[in-house]
Amino acid sequence: MSIKDKIASILFGAKGNGEAAGEESGAEREPLKEQAPEAPTAVAEDPALIKLPGDHPLIQLYGLRRKEAGHLPAPRLCMDEEGVLPEELIRREKGRLQTALKNVCNFRLKSTKSNVNRRKKDGEEVEREPQGLDALPWFFISGDKLHAWVMVFPPTEEGQELTRETLYQAMQDQGIAYGVNERLADRLAHDDQRYFHLFLIAQGKPAFDGKNGNIVDYFPRVLERVLAVDEYDQVDYTALNLIHNVKEGQEICRLIRPTEGEPGRTVLDQEIPAKSGKSVALPKGRNTEISEDGDALVALADGHVEFTGRSFQVKPVLDIPGNVDFSTGNIKFLGDVNIKGDVLTGFTVRAMGSIWVGGVIEAGSTVEAGGDLTVVKGILGDGTTTVRAQRCVFSKYIENATIYVRENLQTDAIINGGIYCDGEVLVRSGRGVIMGGRVWAAKKVSASTVGSKSERRTSIVLGGLPCTSFEREQVRRELKELEIEHERLECQLDSPVKASLLSKVRMKLSTTELRLQQLEEDLHDIKETLGGKEDEGRLECGVAHAGTEIRFGEEMLRLHREERQCVAKMVCGEIIVM
Repeated sequence: MSIKDKIASILFGAKGNGEAAGEESGAEREPLKEQAPEAPTAVAEDPALIKLPGDHPLIQLYGLRRKEAGHLPAPRLCMDEEGVLPEELIRREKGRLQTALKNVCNFRLKSTKSNVNRRKKDGEEVEREPQGLDALPWFFISGDKLHAWVMVFPPTEEGQELTRETLYQAMQDQGIAYGVNERLADRLAHDDQRYFHLFLIAQGKPAFDGKNGNIVDYFPRVLERVLAVDEYDQVDYTALNLIHNVKEGQEICRLIRPTEGEPGRTVLDQEIPAKSGKSVALPKGRNTEISEDGDALVALADGHVEFTGRSFQVKPVLDIPGNVDFSTGNIKFLGDVNIKGDVLTGFTVRAMGSIWVGGVIEAGSTVEAGGDLTVVKGILGDGTTTVRAQRCVFSKYIENATIYVRENLQTDAIINGGIYCDGEVLVRSGRGVIMGGRVWAAKKVSASTVGSKSERRTSIVLGGLPCTSFEREQVRRELKELEIEHERLECQLDSPVKASLLSKVRMKLSTTELRLQQLEEDLHDIKETLGGKEDEGRLECGVAHAGTEIRFGEEMLRLHREERQCVAKMVCGEIIVM
């Protein structure tokens, strides 16, 4: 290879003459592109590493030792080789460590130089006998005394090397007696990097304060109006969830007891005291009590849970100062309910106890009481109003409403009502009139006037099981509606929405069929228990106008003339008006 080819090979990396190679291959040489120098990769700085300037006394000590010993590992000062210490501790102690290290290095350097002291005598320089320094373990203890580091200065001249006994004696002199890394201490005596290196030699045990007691609430302390969205993305603005019912014996809140503190220990074997958690008291209010174990607050009665600002209380009576409207939403309560105003159209009131309404129950509303129902101004319906009471109903009047009552009903007037009563219907006070509609009482209907002079159709049904029969008819109607809905969905195109709605309808169908079956069985059992006594009801009235229908089971009697001070009852399978 010629000198020219060699130079070309060195410069361009070609094996021979670049031009000749290009001609032989028939390819043109691409011009060389200058490559930009790669940017240096940034290395994250270790916050635990201590960097020393070149004029630091420790560097000078290292230089002196290297002259004496020859090869020597470079100094390395890292506060956390294993990466177990919190950064906050390192930041806090790093400055103190640098200051203390500089002071001790200056003192060590000064002591080293004084051992090679020369003095002059008779004009001649005479060197004193060298006095070597032994290896020196230097300790740095953190401000909280939970961590201790060690760095060993090497001996000078004829001083003694570091030994295990020297290190342990130095720790004893410093008072370091707890949390010592004995494995590290034993290794340092013969480790190649034992000098000019920083080691974490001991760690104490921090103190842990106990946790304060706490209370877990099962009911909210602040009432919030929460509006739920159904699967059709519709919001029921009458359901505000403002009433939180509780049953007797149910937990309202539970106490989390405080924990004891765990004392710590410093590297100097000193105890670090710990604080125990503070206890809190259960917010006990009216109708509540603390459980036997003292850890829970329970309700003494059924009612509404309310937080007064200092304590939970259970109100067995829910007071509504105004109307049941959008400000209150629908009401569902386990105790008694007192409503000073009206129950407005479209709203529902359900209570396990009694309900007292100071105003009117308006059209399109629903009221259900587990006890008595008292309506001061009356029930004004539109044919869709439904009222239920498991005991008695007392109302000024009843118009265009369906009433379901397990015991007795007393009112001044019933106009176009649908009454189902397992006891007696008493319409004697005030006008005392039953006009239009249907009144079904198991025991007795007593009224001043039944029907009207215009012979308006008024049906009085006596005996039997009004409430149970009414429930059965309601369930049958509901079952029929669900069947229609099921058929309508079956005709729709397949889709995820259809599948979801069908599963829900089928579940409701199954539940409703079971309810209907149970009601049929209950009716059969009750009839067998009564043994024919279901026809013992009677009608008592001052005036019974023509057009009034009186029924006992399948038997029906229609009055064709006005009857006064009459009593109607079943005698030997025949309806008799006396």
